[in-house]
Amino acid sequence: MPSAMPSLPIDDALPGLNAALAAGPYAVLVAPPGAGKTTRVPIALLDAPWRGDRRIIMLEPRRLAARAAAGQMARLLGEDIGQTIGYRVRMDTRVSAKTRVEIVTEGVFTRMLLDDPELTGIAAVIFDEFHERSLDGDLGLALTLDAAALRPDLRVLVMSATIDGARVASLLGDAPVIESLGRTFPVQTIHAEPDPLKRLEDQVTDAVLTALRDHQGSALVFLPGQGEITRVAERLTGRVPANTDIAPLFGQLTPAEQDRAIRPAELGRRKIVLATSIAETSLTIDGVRIVIDSGFRRVPVYEPGTGLTTLDTRRVSRAGADQRRGRAGRTAPGICIRLWNEGQTAALAPFDTPEILAADLASLVLDLANWGVSDPASLPFLDPPPAPAWTEATALLKRLDALDAGGHLTPDGKALAALPLHPRLAHMVIAAAAEDDALTAAQLAVLTSERGLGGDGTDLTHRLDRFRRETGKRAADARSLAQRWARLAGGGMGGNLSAGYHLARAFPDRVAQAAGARGRFRLANGRQASLDQTDALAGQPFLVVTDVTGAAATGRIRAAAPLARDEIEDLFAHRITATTSLTYDASSASVRARRTRQLDALKLADEPAPVDDPEAAAGLLAQAAARRGLDLLPWSRDQAAWRARATFLHTTLGDEWPDLSAQALGSSVDDWLTPALFGLTKLSEVTGEHLRTALDLLLPYARRQDIEALLPSHFTAPTGNGVPIDYAVEGGPAIEIRVQELFGLTRHPTIANGRIRLLLILLSPAHRPIQTTRDLPGFWTGSWADVARELKGRYPRHPWPDDPAKARPTARAKPRGT
Repeated sequence: MPSAMPSLPIDDALPGLNAALAAGPYAVLVAPPGAGKTTRVPIALLDAPWRGDRRIIMLEPRRLAARAAAGQMARLLGEDIGQTIGYRVRMDTRVSAKTRVEIVTEGVFTRMLLDDPELTGIAAVIFDEFHERSLDGDLGLALTLDAAALRPDLRVLVMSATIDGARVASLLGDAPVIESLGRTFPVQTIHAEPDPLKRLEDQVTDAVLTALRDHQGSALVFLPGQGEITRVAERLTGRVPANTDIAPLFGQLTPAEQDRAIRPAELGRRKIVLATSIAETSLTIDGVRIVIDSGFRRVPVYEPGTGLTTLDTRRVSRAGADQRRGRAGRTAPGICIRLWNEGQTAALAPFDTPEILAADLASLVLDLANWGVSDPASLPFLDPPPAPAWTEATALLKRLDALDAGGHLTPDGKALAALPLHPRLAHMVIAAAAEDDALTAAQLAVLTSERGLGGDGTDLTHRLDRFRRETGKRAADARSLAQRWARLAGGGMGGNLSAGYHLARAFPDRVAQAAGARGRFRLANGRQASLDQTDALAGQPFLVVTDVTGAAATGRIRAAAPLARDEIEDLFAHRITATTSLTYDASSASVRARRTRQLDALKLADEPAPVDDPEAAAGLLAQAAARRGLDLLPWSRDQAAWRARATFLHTTLGDEWPDLSAQALGSSVDDWLTPALFGLTKLSEVTGEHLRTALDLLLPYARRQDIEALLPSHFTAPTGNGVPIDYAVEGGPAIEIRVQELFGLTRHPTIANGRIRLLLILLSPAHRPIQTTRDLPGFWTGSWADVARELKGRYPRHPWPDDPAKARPTARAKPRGT
């Protein structure tokens, strides 16, 4: 190590670290922020005998940290980046044949490892800031340890500020743990009680202005995301002292803009760095003595059930809050202002959730399949991938034809794995190559994975147009990257398919259809999302949504592209289902048919159609008749009588006889009424003939004969007239008969072999009721005399004998003159 380097706390731990790696392949280094591990350790290992002339690879979670670390190490050696020290990040590489330490982002390292599992020419892999527990970091460590079986000489060092060193050491086969006590300057912590009535941006602005007035040095302000940073910057502009610069710091800025934020303030000036959690670790911003912590961070949250990853604003963890606080004491005593009350700190989660436990695992599953692994339990993960997310990712890759039924990589999957993209985007580019439009798809892949390119508008079609014309190094590098991806896919560059057409291939579950109010959309996966009503896309009938923020039920669309109806038909013809559904329309008392064409949860067409399922229609009519009341059907008197007679037998003699009341029949209409209504679509079409068919099912001919023997339909009066017996009347069975027709009858009429007496409703000659009885002989000898006197006065032409039991029955009046 060059002797001119200033002393740092990590220096005391370097001899032990060198000894540990000389004795064995694995080690864990735990050092607090500011100890100097990122810049000192790789340089210290350059002289290790086991390195030979091979390279040292150090992983960083973020591009900003990788470039900053490489720059600082190169300055310590008095060299330019690209000589002894270089870096590889997406869209930017600075290495040469002289490079012996490469700082790479974790995603880039995964590609390096998949391309060369033996890590040829590499002596050591250092995992810096492993406590961040990114998905790529966990995957990189698992694959490195697996590859180490082929490379027993490979050194693996895991470095962290807050992680449980013993747990990582156990994963590395009980590797030695070296600790550095570090050195930080004292930091005073002040808790500012939040005001629930004020927006977060206003509270942060007030805290910044107060801190600048009361304290010395530059300020580092932690905010959830780019939107809050922009709004705070707007509020501070014109209100800070003239010698104070405002510098945003977030991942979507250009490298030059990021470098401006982390450079020390010019002599005599102060700086306010408005940063996301990107500034929690790896970076030392000289001159910062004030930290203002909003207490929030924005994290991607994956929902396996929908396949959606949404950005969610959450409380920082205690470990994250401590990391932020430590930024104020890196170079001098400082102050940390936390915008929450002190009691809330204990309620914070101890650590941030490892990304592997909350992320979309599609890329991980594809990478492991490319590695030859279909069961994650076979690899040494610090935390194994959750089963639901693994299952969902596997299902997605099978839908993309990347995996076979056994979870093994297919030829299509091999092509997807060759592209350093999420499998969705890789599938889009590969499919576009077959239509000579790989470049458009690759450019869209850049736009969806790199924020800020082509502007920050919602419409990806417009952003694509702007991106193609955009000047500046970042845009040029991104276009070059897209060209490399297109060439890797092996396709043409001259197609003109729409952005929505391409993106729908990558996000078929996020094709969205307008749903009600302007700006409201339903996604193919069934979830809802919305746009501002003023957004130009809000009036589109169909979109492809690539980015959603907020809760699933109230998601806000951040990026999308229009999609034409005929493009949906072309892309998803094999998945669109056409069904005809029947419903009963109470207003017209009829069955209606509608034909719908559907793509998952999206209804592409819904129109009237002919009723083409007579059996189902009959069932709906039968159920509707039951709801309305079966007695409202046009039963003939004879049919109603049969039902009443059978029901009476059921009530009086037991369950061997059917209950044909409307209430009893309502629960079984599918058995007896539906077959009779076959071919009908309206209740008004039901006739007595249909009901006769239904009654034949309920009462076959033999059963009717049994009923006829027990319960005749008519009573034969002494006059010879047949009088219908009413089995449905309350108190029945009953007959209505003129009393004169019963003269001479000395026994009460009965049915059911004499077991049931008929209820006699006795009528006057004018057919008006005069008496009811179940004891005709008793009536003759009892109240008949009083009844006869009254009737004789009203009907003098009719006979009213004193002893009707001995009189001749008649249905006629006495002849005139008698």
